[in-house]
Amino acid sequence: MATLYTHQEENVAKTWLLMAGFFGVVMALGWAISWYFNSPGLLIFAVLFAVGTNIFAYWNSDKVVVAMAGAKPAHEAQYAELHNIVENLAITAGLPKPKIYIIEDAAPNAFATGRDKDHAVVAVTTGLLGMMERNELEGVLAHELSHIGNRDMLVSTIAVVLVGFVTLASDFFLRSTFLGSGDRDNNRNPVLMIIAVALIVLAPIVATLMQLAISRKREFLADASGALLTRYPEGLANALRKIGAYSAPMRRANNATAHLYISNPFGAKGRMSGLARLFMTHPPVEARIKALLQP
Repeated sequence: MATLYTHQEENVAKTWLLMAGFFGVVMALGWAISWYFNSPGLLIFAVLFAVGTNIFAYWNSDKVVVAMAGAKPAHEAQYAELHNIVENLAITAGLPKPKIYIIEDAAPNAFATGRDKDHAVVAVTTGLLGMMERNELEGVLAHELSHIGNRDMLVSTIAVVLVGFVTLASDFFLRSTFLGSGDRDNNRNPVLMIIAVALIVLAPIVATLMQLAISRKREFLADASGALLTRYPEGLANALRKIGAYSAPMRRANNATAHLYISNPFGAKGRMSGLARLFMTHPPVEARIKALLQP
């Protein structure tokens, strides 16, 4: 019988399976460009640039994301209950208490960020605090602490590095091709030529879809881990119902940070087709609630 524990294990396995596939896409792209231009050295700059910029973003993620969200420190005297809940959950999870921030926004939402558990941040909106009962707020905060405990920022950064590399390499190829540069042998196998070009052109789309799939799996995993932390999955399920029913977007919604929030900061989009769901940063709320409450 499926339980929260089996869902947790399944989502960990699926995440790493996706990551393995992701590396496969990168390796295939590397082969295609190297073969097409007959010069493996062309990829070195792209690799260094993509890895370097994303490691910088990872190292400074807490400061960058907090600034983009317009979050302010939550003073303990003013937000005593919030600090108390986070501290108790952090102790239960075996984590240091993260820094706590407040976002002045009516939309109910929250996020966690930071390069590791010792440099973590949890931010919640004023709308979330005003809308949630205590057990619902505990569910949301347990979800965010689970992102920290599960090292989701590291997984997310690896995915971003890979997408950055794939996009940069593909763009380099297309620009070089249109400009007529490169040392190409027109007598080489035309079938391999078609395969190489198709891989290079399609790789950014495939990489982005895999990144989004990893993001959705990490949300399911954080839901399960958060529910196990509070031992009350109904709290998070009820919180997700309220969050999902709120349709207005956040005032400072941003595509770069959308995947960090517990719910899409651009607001509810209604039911979406199977194809459109491939491009979602979060699983559908109905699917998350069903997974939490499944007996």
